[in-house]
Amino acid sequence: MKFEEYMKEAERPFTGWDFSFITETGRMQSGLLSWSYGSMAHAIISDSASMLDMGTGGGEFLAKLQPFPASVTATEGYEPNVSIAKSKLESLGVTVVPIDNDAELPFPDGTFDLILNQHESFDPEEVSRILKEGGLFLTQQVGGLDCLGINEALGEKPNEEYLQWNLSNAVYGLKEAGFDVLFAKEEYPPQRFYDIGALIYYLKAIPWQVPDFIPDLFKERLLAIHNDMAEKGFFEVKQHRFVVKAEK
Repeated sequence: MKFEEYMKEAERPFTGWDFSFITETGRMQSGLLSWSYGSMAHAIISDSASMLDMGTGGGEFLAKLQPFPASVTATEGYEPNVSIAKSKLESLGVTVVPIDNDAELPFPDGTFDLILNQHESFDPEEVSRILKEGGLFLTQQVGGLDCLGINEALGEKPNEEYLQWNLSNAVYGLKEAGFDVLFAKEEYPPQRFYDIGALIYYLKAIPWQVPDFIPDLFKERLLAIHNDMAEKGFFEVKQHRFVVKAEK
């Protein structure tokens, strides 16, 4: 495809939290981590009676973690995703709750014995409040250094708000909130884009990477990346991921 055709294709809408348009076709690929958040979650769900999934997106990932415990709730703060999540999850017995703020969750103290959180912000004190004594909190986070090579290539400064978000600071906050950290690890796997359309699609889906990203405003730099891809075969950046399993 020509560059202009990729620009046109990237107008395709993004819904829920589903990157299969570019991942299942191999147009974007990520390096492997030494842990599996999904396997870790699956292993502890069976021991739970009441579970919360924070920031469920469109419910695509949570739906794959069945069988569920007796009580399952999911929160979602992005309004367009709420109806998608309800459509996906409510028939499976999951209660989907819209929220405005992860630091003020609409649940009584000690509601859940397991809280899952994949790539969603969280407040350690609030997680502790709604978690039962002896309950588990499992989270995989996107660190503040994630994919900064994209910002560099586009000539855009990284979002200063996230730069200090890393394993050390997350563990510190959880310990301050009274958690015992059972497992913690941080890694920087590669992420490759094999055509410029995949990169544009990705950036439109995650507006915090390059705030107010509009492809036409970055056309010259996107063309330079496109030309580099034609020569090298891909555009590679470093991801930033960390995982924490903690007990109250």
